[in-house]
Amino acid sequence: MREFHYGVHMLAVEVGDITESDAEAIVNAANSSLMGGGGVDGAIHSAAGPELNGELVKIRRERYPNGLPPGEAVITRGYRLKASHIIHTVGPVWMGGRNGEDDVLYRSYRSCLDLAREFGIHDIAFPALSTGAYGFPFDRAERIAIRSVIDFLKDESAGYTVRFVFYTEDQGKRFLFILSDLGLPVNWNRDVQENT
Repeated sequence: MREFHYGVHMLAVEVGDITESDAEAIVNAANSSLMGGGGVDGAIHSAAGPELNGELVKIRRERYPNGLPPGEAVITRGYRLKASHIIHTVGPVWMGGRNGEDDVLYRSYRSCLDLAREFGIHDIAFPALSTGAYGFPFDRAERIAIRSVIDFLKDESAGYTVRFVFYTEDQGKRFLFILSDLGLPVNWNRDVQENT
C-alpha cells in the first residue's frame, strides 16, 4: 500500500479485495438494476449477505423504479462487510468516448464523495469504476477518477482518506505512474508494507 498527503487529506493506493477493506465505506461498481452482477458488484453482494439485496429492493421500489441512472449513487449499510456502508454507483459503459462517458464517470466519483460527506463518512474506498466489463480504458478512467477526487478534496477542510483499491499489482503501479505524470502537489510520505 502506498499512502500520501494532499493537504489535510490522505490518499492511499492499495492492491487487494475491496470487500476486505476496513474503510468506513466502500464503493460498489453497480449496474442500474442494483440487484448485483459480476465482478466487484457480485463480490460485494456476496460478501455483504442477503440483507443488502433487501435494502436495495426497497431503494429501487421507492426511489428508482426505472433503475439507478449512470453517474448517480445511493448508500446502504455494509451488513457483513468490515465497512459500515456501501455506496453504489453506476459508471458509464465505454462507447468509444463520444457519448459523454468521461462526464458520467466524473459524476460517479463525485456522487459517491458527496454522499460520503452527507453521511459524515471520511474514509472511502473506490474500485476502478467502469474499467472491467464496461470497457472504459484504464488510464483514461483513472485520470478522471483522480480529477474528480481532487476537485472534491480541494474545497474540503475536514480531512478525508480516499483509497483507490486495485485488483492487480500492475493496475496499482499504472495508477501511481498516472499520479506522478499529473504532477499533483502531493507529499509521498511513506510506503506501508503489508504483513503477508
